[in-house]
Amino acid sequence: MDFVRKTERVKILIFSSPSVENKPVFKNSSTSSINDYGPSFGQLQLSDVPAVHSKGITGEGILIGVLDTGFDWKNHESLVNTNVVAEYDFVFKDSTTANDTNDVGNQHNHGTLVLSIIAGQKDSSLIGAAFGSDFILAKTEDVRSETHVEEDNYAAALEWMEGYGVDVTSSSLGYSIFDPSTFSYTYRDMDGKTTIVTRAAELSFNRGVVTVTSAGNEGNSSWFYITAPADGINTLGIGAVDNINEVAGFSSRGPSSDGRIKPDVAAQGVGVYGASAGIFNGYVYRNGTSVAAPIASGIAALLLSAHPHLLNSQVRNILFETSDNSRSPNFERGYGLLSALAAVQFPNLQETQGTFTLHKMILQPDNIDPLTVALHYSIDGENYTGVQMEFDLNHGYEFELPSFSDGDLINFFFTYKDYNGTSFRDPVDDAYKFFYGKLNVSLNLDLQKEFDDFIVSNPFPNPFYPKTKVFTTVRVKSSGNEALNVIVVDALGQQVKKFNRITNEGNNDIIWEGDSEIGIPVASGPYYFLVNLNGKIYSRNLILLR
Repeated sequence: MDFVRKTERVKILIFSSPSVENKPVFKNSSTSSINDYGPSFGQLQLSDVPAVHSKGITGEGILIGVLDTGFDWKNHESLVNTNVVAEYDFVFKDSTTANDTNDVGNQHNHGTLVLSIIAGQKDSSLIGAAFGSDFILAKTEDVRSETHVEEDNYAAALEWMEGYGVDVTSSSLGYSIFDPSTFSYTYRDMDGKTTIVTRAAELSFNRGVVTVTSAGNEGNSSWFYITAPADGINTLGIGAVDNINEVAGFSSRGPSSDGRIKPDVAAQGVGVYGASAGIFNGYVYRNGTSVAAPIASGIAALLLSAHPHLLNSQVRNILFETSDNSRSPNFERGYGLLSALAAVQFPNLQETQGTFTLHKMILQPDNIDPLTVALHYSIDGENYTGVQMEFDLNHGYEFELPSFSDGDLINFFFTYKDYNGTSFRDPVDDAYKFFYGKLNVSLNLDLQKEFDDFIVSNPFPNPFYPKTKVFTTVRVKSSGNEALNVIVVDALGQQVKKFNRITNEGNNDIIWEGDSEIGIPVASGPYYFLVNLNGKIYSRNLILLR
């Protein structure tokens, strides 16, 4: 595996469930009935998940990978109907992730609980954050002992999941303290590039996956800080709040050792309700960032399900933008409490062959007149052009933007009315912004004028079908006379084909016909373009179907 530079240290894995006081919930209720969700309502309502579910957005079409201690999903009423695409036990190398004869009795308890918080579906008992998603399960931890193999298992599981085209990975695991017989990690190692698991998670992100993990439960311990892989630069480390949105004392704090904001965002991690392994209709309440992370993973899946064109970098940006502390992130709660509703409704961009389309969903209020939804945009921040947006019959609106100059700062807002004639403006007294040629939209965060998304396009078409003779293209924009090296790799990181050339000024198209270096058609599955333009690396992912 290319992220393993040397044999490293063995961790002690600690699943803590701190004792804290539960407080009454004061957040407004949504249109969904508390009875439908049972005791799980509050943990989802805190992040506005039921409001998104009520519009039919439940994670459908998204593949979530869960890495944990094992999963007794076939023997619990809330999980028995879960669509599990694949499962693998990386400890005993078989396809059973529930306990087997070599496991201690509580081996699969933690993983079963975590999975149920995302995937559970039992009316009046438990509803998971993204119960409509598909799942791929990896048993990577052996609770009987603490050996270096578990870190290798974690890394191998991510690669295995990528082979299935996983969209979101979720782990409620932390790596910091190791067996006394070897060295432990130190806070200095929490720099986003040192530990095996962090490098593995970051590599997975670079291949297009949304990587989510628990921040750690060390807030009341001498360690105090986040644990790996939550220190990853792009990996979302999830902190824990209670049911009135106060940071839990046990939730690990930031920053990363190199000074970055950590944790990234937060979800409820106190008094979270989930499945109890070994009892078909058994349930428990638990505390910890381990139970906050699956809520966050589910919210990421809801966002992708609503807007499947999003890149993982856009998902990450939108979650930051729409969390409740985005204007003043700190080392206790990061960018703040996640909101599924705000994330799904946040405007976003899609780039296709150099053309940019603006997407917007309006879920609340629910009686909007679609003929009144208008986009107002400006390149000087003063003179706005108003246009009607096209309705797609699924709470969504879109508009294909005219061409602007690369780097132009575009300001925009929306107006619309409900059927009672009440007018709305979004945002109320500000404007969204983006640099033309870049995909991230900003409201609360500072825009970065970097044009990676425009310099190297997403593959189009994607997915692509070689039998149609319409092959996939990656378009690279260059000032000319630059060294361009492109490698196509499969989900295992094996090179499939390479392209080398000196660029022309303007657009340079790399066309792949779905074949190997010697012209043999390759199998269906996920592939990655690794583009090296004058020494800078860009990664783009695609799906080939036959």
